[in-house]
Amino acid sequence: MSEQDGARVIGGRTYDFSRRVVVMAIVNRTPDSFHDRGRTFALEKATEAVRAAAADGADWIDIGGVPFAPGPEVSAAEELDRVLPVVEAARDLAVVSVDTFRPEVAREVIKAGAGVVNDTSGLRDPAMADAVAGTDAQLVICHSLAAPRTLYPRPQYGDVTAEVGAFLREKVELALSRGVRPDQIIIDPGHDLNKNTLHSLEITRRLDEIAAIGYPMLAALSNKDFIGETLDRPQQERLAGTLATVVFCILRGARIMRVHDVRAASDAIRMTEAMLGWREPVYTRHNMT
Repeated sequence: MSEQDGARVIGGRTYDFSRRVVVMAIVNRTPDSFHDRGRTFALEKATEAVRAAAADGADWIDIGGVPFAPGPEVSAAEELDRVLPVVEAARDLAVVSVDTFRPEVAREVIKAGAGVVNDTSGLRDPAMADAVAGTDAQLVICHSLAAPRTLYPRPQYGDVTAEVGAFLREKVELALSRGVRPDQIIIDPGHDLNKNTLHSLEITRRLDEIAAIGYPMLAALSNKDFIGETLDRPQQERLAGTLATVVFCILRGARIMRVHDVRAASDAIRMTEAMLGWREPVYTRHNMT
């Protein structure tokens, strides 16, 4: 039995990843975020976005105070000032995830009620594992090559899926060696993080090989450039491509889908669950009498 099988209690809620897909909404308190470009940087806008995401069907809400992409330094104190009020606003509405690469931030947000730490740096600082070990929080281990906020021009791979898989296995072993329990670990292949469009498409095509590592898998692909370049669509016109990719990734083993457009993604995900036999219709009237 893999760690994908069976139930986990996360943020006080129970999830069976063998039969359930989590809708993870994105709320960033950053002026330079990838998709919303600062739309939810103001605290009032961020808390409004949290409430809207929960109303639209988000199971988890992923809160970010510092993007992974290159940009100016943001101190740990400033990051905490950005994310802690949003954690407090979200924790009664959904499972709270915080997107951070800093162990000191992880410790504080877990104390504040976060149930997930989403480390896009892939345990670049092994102390992140120490921050999560001994708690009830989940740890997302994501594949990336660059240090956060730095450029990594023209990434090269021999076999991108095999190399991403090897990286994730190594980092999982690192987390386990530092006291993180197997039932705390989630993996993420890191679509577009230090990867070009051909790399991201190849990983998606072979995503079942990443799922076979044996831990619940997160796919963070919403509106990303590999979708835009494949379809020749600008940033704000990638919803259809995103939804197609979401469904494909579920069929390849992804169980947590990190998305911007929560209502549309939730409908696509719930319909996929129903077609797989994991979810009953909300009601049945058509041809029932």
